Amino acid sequence: MANQLDLEEQEQLDQLKHFWNQYGKLITGLLIVVLAAVAAWNGYHYWQRSQANQSAAMFDEMIKSVAAGDMAMAQRTFSDMKERYASATYTQQAALALARQASDKGELDTAKSALQWVVDKSGDEGYLAIARLRLANIYFDAKDYAKAMTLLDGVADEAFAALVADRKGDILAAQDKRSEAKAAYLVAYQKLEERAQYRRVIQVKLNALGVDPEALAAPKVAEGLK
Repeated sequence: MANQLDLEEQEQLDQLKHFWNQYGKLITGLLIVVLAAVAAWNGYHYWQRSQANQSAAMFDEMIKSVAAGDMAMAQRTFSDMKERYASATYTQQAALALARQASDKGELDTAKSALQWVVDKSGDEGYLAIARLRLANIYFDAKDYAKAMTLLDGVADEAFAALVADRKGDILAAQDKRSEAKAAYLVAYQKLEERAQYRRVIQVKLNALGVDPEALAAPKVAEGLK
């Protein structure tokens, strides 16, 4: 009986050896690939967390500099963030914060540079829209209407469609293009919710151009009631 068991065990060992000789290298190779992929995945996420934490710390430093009115330090910190953490969300936020403060202080070249960096580098549609709108405002104030309109045309986020249309209306009105301005303001008016307070601002602009948006909407409402 013992000999029979020994023979069976030996046969199983021989089969295992044969299997390993045939597939061992393949199995080992697959395990190495899987383990390497897991290690790379964990390493990438660790790197992402590290980047986020470090960029957050630098963002806090920059905000403190902005609050203290130290624009030189704020710009240096932002430059470091661009160089080290260009893809980090905090760097895009830093650009927008720096641009706002610079614009308030009349340092328009600094503001334009920071906003243009977001336009060129950001992959977030929301940040892109904000940067394009603010940059368009700067060019609008400088009466560079073509540049301002080009920036607005590049806004893809539908959430900003009403603001884009409103600003386009301002640009067109400034050029005395009344019919085009009316059309743009009407788009803005229609895209805003009825309870939105800014809708009243656009209504005033339309009224100044001889248009009553509520009167235009009345026939549509009446038609819908039939």
